[in-house]
Amino acid sequence: MIFVIIGAFCILCSINFLLWRFWMPWYVERRISRFQNELVDRHYDEVEIMYRKMRGWRHDYHNHIQALKAYMSLSQYEQATAYLDGLEKDLTMVDTVLKTGNVMVDAILNSKLSLIQEKKIAVDATALVPEDIAVSGIDLSVIIGNLLDNAMEACMELPSEQDRFIRIYIDIIKKQLYISVTNSMKGKAGKSGGRFLSRKTGSHGFGLYRIDSIVARYGGFLNRQTEEGVFATEIMLPLVS
Repeated sequence: MIFVIIGAFCILCSINFLLWRFWMPWYVERRISRFQNELVDRHYDEVEIMYRKMRGWRHDYHNHIQALKAYMSLSQYEQATAYLDGLEKDLTMVDTVLKTGNVMVDAILNSKLSLIQEKKIAVDATALVPEDIAVSGIDLSVIIGNLLDNAMEACMELPSEQDRFIRIYIDIIKKQLYISVTNSMKGKAGKSGGRFLSRKTGSHGFGLYRIDSIVARYGGFLNRQTEEGVFATEIMLPLVS
């Protein structure tokens, strides 16, 4: 009887080992891959919406010119000025906010900045990224997209719009791509086992995991810090081996 119990225990241990050794890594990678694909698809949709607005404005450009000419021909200068003011406000909403020098970074940054502004979050963004850079566009999209999604969600937990802010700084420093995102938040970020916990309900921390894994793959540096009301992330990715 004892040998039967021991044998059954050994079989269960073997099954458990095989599950953790082979099935769990496959499951985790599958979930991560699905999460990344969903993230990239969402970013693509956001960029498409932004450019659709821009195409719409350009399509109406001729009509705007005709309307202004009509006001001018009738010497209705106040109406023309008001019309121009309206166009300026409309164009501000669809114009590219940042031109970093890198098409992929421009796309993801500007799509996120449009969302940030719609959420009434104060934003200060500076970015300069060369087009030819030794970091893939997908990896940049995942890192920047996740950082800004997390920052927006943290800001939206604050009831007062005046308390919401996001600061973004991206540049090349000593042959490394430097990415810094600082945002306001409610309270302080929690930790478990030395790792910061995600407050998202749907991603279960896969965004943070993806950022960590990408930075590790490039042999980069990642630093997260929190204090009451503020969370900051710094990332440095080497551009030369």
